[in-house]
Parts: sequence; structure tokens; C-alpha cells
Amino acid sequence: MQNVAAMPAAVASVPVPDLAALKTRQQGAWASGDYAVVGTTLQIVGETLCEAIDLRAGETVLDVAAGNGNATLAAARRFAVVTSTDYVPALLERGRARAAADGLTVTFQTADAEALPFGNETFDVILSTFGVMFTPNQDQAAREMLRVCRSGGRIGMANWTPDGFIGQLFRTMGQHLPPPPGALSPALWGTEARLNALFSPAGTVSIQPKVFTFRYRSPDHWLEVFRTWYGPVHKAFAALPDAGQAALGQDLLALIARFNRATDGTMVVPSAYLEVIVTKA
Repeated sequence: MQNVAAMPAAVASVPVPDLAALKTRQQGAWASGDYAVVGTTLQIVGETLCEAIDLRAGETVLDVAAGNGNATLAAARRFAVVTSTDYVPALLERGRARAAADGLTVTFQTADAEALPFGNETFDVILSTFGVMFTPNQDQAAREMLRVCRSGGRIGMANWTPDGFIGQLFRTMGQHLPPPPGALSPALWGTEARLNALFSPAGTVSIQPKVFTFRYRSPDHWLEVFRTWYGPVHKAFAALPDAGQAALGQDLLALIARFNRATDGTMVVPSAYLEVIVTKA
């Protein structure tokens, strides 16, 4: 057994990331491309989450890191009183247009998930589908969700898992463009251990494994859509030279081949996520 006390301090040190710089970088990534092109394909996740959380008409709902509003619209369709937030105003505009097209009443407000501009215990329900998991300061984001949720209220999330397709997508990109030293992986929100650490001290945590299936015309079609419109992938390609872009493209196609269950040339790729319900004490 190693003598931990005798180990050099440098070995045990953990790099401290510049969270403000990381947030600026991430905000720029999500503002690039147009996440709404991909986001609309995920609508079923918002609907399923609202059913899992047993959303009731008239409840006050906050959608955190809402993107173009999948959970927002699902909650509004159930006659909840919904506030939709994101730190990318352009995505809120896409959500506003979708709500108007469906004749739904929603309040849209630009907000940082790590500093929500609402009072303590303001909402009955907090929702986030593949959103809050991408915050740089994970502990602060969890504290904010808990703070604005009333006692006895619920927090519902959908978070990609590390071993699922999207978790592996980010791992593959990280092999070409390593994340800043000390930055926590968003996929930690897709693990029971991390979710319990973040939320169990403040309430009960229920976790159900789920699968969303990406359906595209072909693997090349998926790559074209994500490279053009999905901010993190768009930015990754833009940051690489031509040879690096070609290598990343080949690795992403190889990743799809590992997961693709279609045999007719199309893409049918299941991606694991966790459906999380936290009931605040």
C-alpha cells in the first residue's frame, strides 16, 4: 500500500478550472449553429418527463437551460404556468415562436442556470432536459434549482449517460480537443453517484434509465446536421485544421457504426439517458 501522506503535493493536486472562462466558451458554443434544429427532434423527452413528474394543471414551472423549449412546451400543453429560461437569447426566441404557433402561453426570460433571478421556493416544479447538465459549476447549478423549488416540490431532469451515444460523442470530441484541465464532465449528471451527491441531501432522488433514439436518413446525414447546427460539434470542427476535421468526422462515423441498429442505410441509434425526479424535502 502506498503511503499517501508521503506522496508529493503536486501528485494529489487537482487543477482548478476558470469557471467564468469556461462558461463564456460554452455559451459561445451553444449560441453557434442552431441547436433548435436538433432540439426539436428531442421533443418526446420533454413530454415523457412531464408525465413522469406527474405535472398538474396550474402548477408553477421553471424550465432551466430550456434551449428551444421542449420541456417548456410539454408543460404548457398541460396547462401549467411556465417560465422558460436559457442564457442564449436566440434559443428562447425559437421557443417563443414554437409556443406562439401552438397557441401556448409561456413567459420567456434570459437567465443563467447558476444564478437564477428568482426568489427562494418560487416554483412548484423545475425541469431541465439535456440542459443544466452542461453548466460549468455543477454544484452551484444544483443549489440554484433546489433554492427556487418550494418544499415538497419536484425537480425533473433528463441527462445523457457517459456510456450512451451522446456521452460517447463528447468523449470522442474530447480526444481531438481536450477539455480544460479540471473541468467536470457534463456526463456526470448521467450517473447515480453524482446525482445523489448533488441532490439527496435536500430530498429524495428517483432515477429511471431511459433511451432516446436518434433517427436520421443516414450516418452522413446525422454528421451533416450535427456539424452544421449542434453548437459543440460545430465549434469542434471549426477549431480543427482540415486534417483534424477529417479525422474527427471519421471517428464520429465509427461511433455511429458501433451504435446503429439500422441495416437499410439509415441511422437508428439509441442513446441512453437518466430520467431523474428529485422531491425536495
